[in-house]
Amino acid sequence: MSRNLRGLSERKGLAGGLYEEISSSAGEMHDVIADNFMTGRSAVLGVSSFYDFLGNDHHGRKIFVCDGTACLVSGGHEKVMRKLSAQYSEDEIGSVTCLGHCHSNDAFMVNGDIRVAGDGKPEDSFRVATNAAKPALLPEEGETGAYWDLARKYLSDSAAALAELELSGLRGRGGAGFPFHIKVRSSRDAVADRKYVVCNADEGDPGAFSDKWLLEERPHSVLFGMLMTGLITGADTGVVYIRGEYPVAVRAVREAVAILEAEGITAGGTGAPLFPFRFHVTEGSGAYICGEETSLLNSLEGLRPEVRTRPPFPAVYGLFGKPTVLSNVETFANVHYILREGGSTYAALGTEKLPGTKLVSLDGAFNRPGLLEVHMGTPLRTVIEDMGGGMRYPVKAYQIGGPLGGLVPASRIDDLTLDFESFSREGFLLGHAGIVSIPSGFPIIKLLEHLFEFTRKESCGKCFPCRLGSVRGQELLAGAAAKKGRIDRQLFDDLLETMQVGSLCALGGGLPLPVRNALQYFSDELDEYFISK
Repeated sequence: MSRNLRGLSERKGLAGGLYEEISSSAGEMHDVIADNFMTGRSAVLGVSSFYDFLGNDHHGRKIFVCDGTACLVSGGHEKVMRKLSAQYSEDEIGSVTCLGHCHSNDAFMVNGDIRVAGDGKPEDSFRVATNAAKPALLPEEGETGAYWDLARKYLSDSAAALAELELSGLRGRGGAGFPFHIKVRSSRDAVADRKYVVCNADEGDPGAFSDKWLLEERPHSVLFGMLMTGLITGADTGVVYIRGEYPVAVRAVREAVAILEAEGITAGGTGAPLFPFRFHVTEGSGAYICGEETSLLNSLEGLRPEVRTRPPFPAVYGLFGKPTVLSNVETFANVHYILREGGSTYAALGTEKLPGTKLVSLDGAFNRPGLLEVHMGTPLRTVIEDMGGGMRYPVKAYQIGGPLGGLVPASRIDDLTLDFESFSREGFLLGHAGIVSIPSGFPIIKLLEHLFEFTRKESCGKCFPCRLGSVRGQELLAGAAAKKGRIDRQLFDDLLETMQVGSLCALGGGLPLPVRNALQYFSDELDEYFISK
């Protein structure tokens, strides 16, 4: 069934495709859309009802408050709600996760724009810094023409560009850390009549705003990486899928694409382009699961954005069933530096196994919140104390890598360096490297309930371990927190194991990690809520 719908959607392409029609209709005109795409109304309704932004409840609200983890634990969500409640009724206020202002903890969205509840401007609480002698991402892009001139060097020798990527050792910066050049080579070697490059800009992890900053402030770095990937693989279309919670980023990337078309660098303008490659920008409609690569592909195709089973992997069978290199914003943004300075120079920036730099997001608990670019392998204490300036109030733990990332107690920061292997070895997860600080007074039981609630809300529903396990976990924790009964520890451990082993993707499969970290390091807080036989 999915393949049939995929084929019907492909006939229309991306512009005016099934997802674009459904999202622009705001949940209306299902019959007309179904007829135009020769599919059933139930299929259209199934897609439309999946997204938060297309639901009737969303359109009945006037303003939306960020309820991400950073805003919750800092008390920012509660403060914003109190302020807005003086101007809006309860029925007019909705919630959204996350708006990418974790550095200020006071953001809300109204009329398709982001505002902050504090007295200052958003940039007043935002700082950009680096400890890299040659930072790969934070310098100014410079003039558009000069920046893109680098592409001409590889127009007749795409193999040389691939060789530099392989030499650099660049690994995906979205969290999984998969070697980027393997994806690129796999797509290059695949035989197909068409290929794609897709940028996963659906950065939904509360605590992370590095992709948001790159899209808004360095959009050409992202687009350059995508175009060069297309040159290497033979793809002629690049898709940037940006979460709807980042309206400024959507506008910035669309403006950058228009500049490239007007200057004749990419297709879409007048005259012959530098390279026959065309960009398409898609705005998401409120679904965290679209940050999972196969869900994102299904979304672009107008299907319900449920997780696909793998293999086949996107590099061989991706968008519309064609070979697709799909990677995240920060990964593509590194390509310009690698091709300009050389893969060996990039490889020398970090560690032997994890070369390069990493962007790190610091939330509002830091004295110097904002975005850092650090060498892979930088001690975590250096990031927190020296670069972040320490904490504004006592903190007992850091959740690093989003809601599915590990929960690192403050006592363990000297044991970690900022790289995938160090975190994995010590039982944590670096992921996107967004840091959410858990105040000493915030109950861990409340954090765990929030994480299960997040997973329940954002689950695509395709696999039972995630779909049912998240609900059952939340029920157990909520009941225990309300003193309605203690949790059988063996039952809870079995639930975590089922979710970890049986879930199709990292949403249900990743949740057990921070929960187990909490049970291990904060037993003094949690023992009263559990019964051990």
